[in-house]
Amino acid sequence: MVAREPCGIGVKSSKIMSITLHPPIETELRARAKAEGITVEAYLERLLCSEQEVLKDIESIAMEGINSGTPVEVGRAYSEKLPQRLDDRLKRSS
Repeated sequence: MVAREPCGIGVKSSKIMSITLHPPIETELRARAKAEGITVEAYLERLLCSEQEVLKDIESIAMEGINSGTPVEVGRAYSEKLPQRLDDRLKRSS
């Protein structure tokens, strides 16, 4: 058996990990994998890779915010004005 390297996780061996799932979760997992025409293992790899991509995106967005300019102190006044600022921005973009 050749181990695949899903999304750079670095699978080096073909060790098997057995897990116990509640029957409804197992049924759903098998159904989703079957619907995509892949094995449960491949489906789980896809989920893990997808989660890693989301985390990378979140980190990237956070770093963009950190490096975007002058810091803004967020307090009660800022939070209270935010809905109006968002409404104004939405009206300008429409």
